[in-house]
Order: sequence, then structure tokens, then C-alpha cells
Amino acid sequence: MKRIIYILLAILTLSGCSIQQRIKRADKKFAIGEYFTAADMYKQCYSQLSAKKDRELKGYVAYKQGECYRHINNPRAANCYQNALRCKYHLQDSTIFLNAGMVLQYQGKYKDAAKSYELYLEKHPDNYVAQAGKYACLKIDEWKKEGSRYKVSEAREFNQARTSNFAPMFIGSSADALMFTSNRQEKSKSSSKKMKRASNVTGQQLFQLYQTRKNAAGEWEEIVLAEGLYDEQPETEQENDSTGGKSAGTAEMGVCCFSRDGRTMLFTYSKPINGKDLGAKIYRSDRASGEWGEPMEVKLFEDSSITVGHPALNTTGDTLYFASDAPDGEGGKDIWMAELDGDEWVNAQPLGKGINTTADEMYPFVHEDGTLYFASNGHPGYGGLDLYKAARDTTVKDSVVWELYNMGPAFNGIGDDFGITFAGNSQDGFFSSNKGDKKGFDKIYRFTLPEMEFIAEGTINDEQGNPIADAKLRLVGSDGTNSKVNARRDGTYKIKLKRDVKYVMLVTARGYLNAKEQWNTFDLKDSKTYTMDFALSPISRPVKMENIFYEFGRWEITKASEEELMRLVKLLNDNPNITIELSAHTDLKGNEEFNQELSQKRAQSCCDFLVAQGIERDRLTPVGYGKAKPVICDKSLNKQYPWIPVEQVLDEIYILSLPADKQEICNQINRRTEFKVVKTTYKLY
Repeated sequence: MKRIIYILLAILTLSGCSIQQRIKRADKKFAIGEYFTAADMYKQCYSQLSAKKDRELKGYVAYKQGECYRHINNPRAANCYQNALRCKYHLQDSTIFLNAGMVLQYQGKYKDAAKSYELYLEKHPDNYVAQAGKYACLKIDEWKKEGSRYKVSEAREFNQARTSNFAPMFIGSSADALMFTSNRQEKSKSSSKKMKRASNVTGQQLFQLYQTRKNAAGEWEEIVLAEGLYDEQPETEQENDSTGGKSAGTAEMGVCCFSRDGRTMLFTYSKPINGKDLGAKIYRSDRASGEWGEPMEVKLFEDSSITVGHPALNTTGDTLYFASDAPDGEGGKDIWMAELDGDEWVNAQPLGKGINTTADEMYPFVHEDGTLYFASNGHPGYGGLDLYKAARDTTVKDSVVWELYNMGPAFNGIGDDFGITFAGNSQDGFFSSNKGDKKGFDKIYRFTLPEMEFIAEGTINDEQGNPIADAKLRLVGSDGTNSKVNARRDGTYKIKLKRDVKYVMLVTARGYLNAKEQWNTFDLKDSKTYTMDFALSPISRPVKMENIFYEFGRWEITKASEEELMRLVKLLNDNPNITIELSAHTDLKGNEEFNQELSQKRAQSCCDFLVAQGIERDRLTPVGYGKAKPVICDKSLNKQYPWIPVEQVLDEIYILSLPADKQEICNQINRRTEFKVVKTTYKLY
């Protein structure tokens, strides 16, 4: 019996040692970035640990498994963090709250993410990434409502089902050839070989560079492996791949950039040696005879263990931006830059806190206008990697200060958005994202920025709504614009404008008073149409003023009448050489003497208002007609009230012949304020 007990104790002891050793092996895989392999090892160890006896170790293993999944965007990371928290792992390392917050934000669980960030900030109140994450989670609903001029759609011609395709880059400045990274299993142009080995980092097929170009019809042609970088090899895995030359094998290639002439390519190259992933490097290849030549490593650091990748050249080709986990950065992966000195890249340095955070900043791109674009999960964003643009603030002397902008909801959303490229000096191009893909596969998207249009359009009618076919418009702008436009036969017009210009438009037509409008197109961030309809007042007949109101039996102007009177002020200012008669009319109710006096006082009140607004008094003649001039029905009034015949005078005899409800309508029509032009030569002579 004792012998059996000893044997069992020995087995348990050996089993415990075995788990400890397996955890150490998993830790080593994690340290060299083989997250997929390490995650599987941690998973096996976790299931064999007791929640009571091995709580602390079990929490550690769950956390490390979550870290593996976080690095490869596996949604199971959140569950692993929860397992670790149940084992009180946060008592060992509160960083779990920060990383759990990032994962939850990546998944769009903003409320839970904000709580996790808050827990981390309790002990680390100055941590920028946690502050940025919490701020973004609280602002996300507001940000989602923001509009964008960019038009984004999936570039289906580059994507393939159940594969990742990302980091597109135009080959040179012509924008008619494209290179991108993909783990599709495609035949090369000259080979029947397919990629077979899965990556220890991601668990996916190895990534390689693919290229395509436009044909004469402007369509993208067949997608093939980058010509010249891959030799034909048998379909066998090579345990020892230390190639310095052309090879597919177990090496991965991706995330590239090009010189402006498209003849030089820099790309990320990861080549395992003896089965171990030693990190990525940047290689260079020059194009000759239609193929890419022998790749050569670009030396950026003396320490060969430092990982570098994601190269990006500026327009002149003398500055290289790249991502690296080198010391002296902010932490995680940072964006660095180096300068070209002869044939060597020197003075490698990080871009600083304005760009880099303790999280990850990667995938830099430099636009021809000098703007830096990159992806980050450390600045305020929508979750995961977001696309940002940065410009140097030149107002700060003797210092490098960056102005940073999130690219907004057109580009960024739940998941990773990264790897942007522009076609030449335009604002059109491609980027990559795994938004909306349940399995996290990356896809390439295209974006365009439609040219902003500024338009002035509208109709020119008379006061009764009839189009004025022979109306003319004169447009004068602060930029020197001075143009004349004829309205269409239906009275409509449409004129193109420019941004940041102050405009004055004068509308004229024979037999009508002029109308004028002023506006500007300053500080516009999107296309805009200015709709301006004009109702020109005739010179030869009275014009009824709408919405002029008085208290019953009173003559004082009401507040509601001021808007209409201000329109008359504008008309008088637009036509400084006219004088008018301003008349008031009453209905048939009341005695004639009272109505006459009331209408005169009302007309005078209107004139007094106009004078108070700066109109010369001698341009105005107030007249009260009482009920002496009833309305004569025209086509416009007949259209509104078909039961009133055209040319019918709304006098007392006609009104009293109508039913009570129609009598009141006619009385309302007769109660009016009008103006008519008396002279058109005021102060001309």
C-alpha cells in the first residue's frame, strides 16, 4: 500500500515539474514572438492546473494565453483575461486591466473597456494609453456621428476569401502598379509551388508579396507573386532557413515601399533560423530586366536582435520611416526614422511622444505633401489599430511638435485599420482593415476624396411665383471674379463658385426691381450648395407685403412684422434710386372715416420703421386708403382660391353675396400693406 502511495506522489511530483517546464517553454516561445504556438502551449498547461492549489500560477498562465491572443487579434483574449482575474492575477500585475481594456475596445465593448481602463488608472493615473482609451470609449457615440468627405468601399479585386490581404503600396508614383501582402495560396507566374507552412506567430499561412498592374482599360490584371523574389522550390518545409537570397521557403515577406521611380523596393523580411523566429528585418531589392533583384539587408542598428519593419520613404528618398521595438522608444512598437548618407542609413531615432506611445505605432506612410500617416492603438481611437495623420507644427521653434488627427469613421472602426497608401499627390488610394470580418481576416479597401464643389443655384420669379425668363445675374468675387449669367427659360440658374471667396450677386430683369445677395465661401470643409431664390418686385404695379400684422384696431408694428419690413429695407438698399408709396388697406368692416385714419397711421408706422433702419424719409410716401381700394383677383389669387373669378373686385357687394366663411377670407385678403414704385431716378440728377 505504501509503495502505491509513493508511486502516486512521484507521478504527481513529475507531473508538476512537467507543467513548470512546459510553461517555461511557452514563455520562451512568447519572448520570441511565436504567439500562436505559445498560446496553444499555455492552453494545455492551464487545463492541468488547480484553481485552488495553483491559483497564482493558473492566473499567470491564463494571462499569458490572453496576451498571445491579444497580439494575434484572437477574440478569445477577453475570456483568458477573465480567467486570470478570477484567479486574482491583478494582484500580481495590474497591467491586465490595461490590456483587457484594449481588447474590449477592439471588440467594440466600450462600456466594459472604459471600466477596465478606470481600474488601471486607479494605480497608474498618468498612463497616456489608458487615459486615451477611456476618453475614446466615452466619446465614441459622438464620434460615430461625424461625417466624412471620403468615400470608402471594399477593393474586392484584391481580396480572397479566408485569407488576409493588407498593406497595399503603389509601385512608384505612377499609380498603375500595386504591391500588397497576402497569405493566399497562389501559384507564382513561373512556378506551381504553393505555400504550405503555417506561421508560429499567427497560425496562418506565411505572408508573401503579390503584385498587379493596370491594363490599357484601367482594370487591375492578374495578381501574381512579386516577380524575381521567389525561386522555384520543392514543396517541402525547410527546418533551417537562413537564406540571404531569393527564397520563399519558411521566410515571410511583406509591408513594402518604393522609390518614386519604382525601381527600388524596401520590404519587411522575417526568416526563421533553425526553426526560431528571430524577428523581422528590412531588405532592399532593385528592379532590373522586369524582375526584382537579389535582396540585401538594410542595416539600421548595430544590434542584430532588434526587430525592424514596415518601411516608408519620403518623396525625396532620403528619409526612411519604419517600425521597431528598439530601445529608447516609448514602448511596444514605435515609429522611427533614419537619414540616408551615401549608401547607408544613419542617425536612427524615434519620432518621440507626439507620435509614439507605450502601445504600438506601425505602418508609416509619407504623402507627397509631407503628411505622415500611421496606425496606432495607443492614441484615442475606435479600438484596435486606427489610422492617423500627423503634420509638423512649424509654429513651435527649435522643437519637433506634431499635430495629430484621427482619420475618423470613414476609415476607422471596430478592429484594426492600417496600411494606407495614396496615389501620387492625390487624396485617393487604398488601406487595409479587418472591420466586419468575424474571423479577423484583413481586406483591402479603396478610398476617394471627391473634389469639393461650391454651387449657387435657385430660381428667379416675380412676386406671384411666375418665372422670369430674361433675368440676368452678375457675380462679383473678391478673387477678381466678374461674370454675367442669363437665367434659363424656366427662371432657374446654377453657377460654380470657388472656396475662400466673398461674393456679391446682383439680379436684374426688365420691368423689375433689382435684388442683391452677399455671402462667402470661407472655411468650408465639404462641398456646399447655396440655394438662393429671388422674387423680383415689379416696377409698374403694387406689391403686397406678406406677414405685416397689427393689433385689432391699432396701428403699432408688431414684432412678427419686422422680418417682412427688413426685406423691404434690403430691397430699398439694393435699389437706391427708387422712391415708393407705402399704403395700408382695411376691410369693409367699420365706418369709412375710422378706416381711413387707421390705415394712414398704419402706413406711417411702417415708414417710421424703415426710417429707423436708415432709409431716407423722402424716399417714402405713406398713404392710407381705408377700404377704398379693394383687391382685384388675378391668376395667382385665383389659383389659391378657385372660387374667386379672375378680375373679380372684392368689393362690399361681392363679399356680402358670399357665405360667412368666404366673406372672412375676402376680408383678410383686403386687409393688406402694399408698396409701389413711384420714381426710379432718385438722386440720379
